[in-house]
Order: sequence, then C-alpha cells, then structure tokens
Amino acid sequence: MASGLDRAMTSPLERVARVLAGHALSRNADGDMTSAGEAVDALWGDYSDAALAVSRALREPSAAMLAVGDGDIWDCMLHAAIEDETISD
Repeated sequence: MASGLDRAMTSPLERVARVLAGHALSRNADGDMTSAGEAVDALWGDYSDAALAVSRALREPSAAMLAVGDGDIWDCMLHAAIEDETISD
C-alpha cells in the first residue's frame, strides 16, 4: 500500500526526544549552544522518558484532527509507536 508519505528512519520516540534535547540545548530555543547537533546526538536518550510522556499525551486526537482523519487509525498507530518503545525497555 503506497502513500505519499516517506517512511521515517528513526522511531517517533527518538524524533521527539531529539526535538526536546535540541530545545533544551540550542540557543535557538532555551539553551545556550550555538551548534547543538553533536550534543543532541549524544544526549537525546536522556530525553526518552519525556518523549514517551509527550507521545502518551497525544493518544487522544483533537476534534480538528478527527475532522480530517480516522481516529481509530490514529489510535492504532500511536499505540503501536508507544508499545514498540516500551517493549524494548
């Protein structure tokens, strides 16, 4: 089943953890590093618990999301992403 979406090479949890790490470390957000890429590569795992919490908070779609997509599919996909991360712990 082909779609117009590219398949991510990293897990949703890793991507969220990297964003949280970048936000904390980068001068472009709350941090003070002008170039945080290497630090994010080294430290994103420290943000995994927060990333999992964010993912769990997104389990229930908003009314706007339901207006444009299937809530059951969202639920299945997000639960699969969360399960995939918690099973490997």
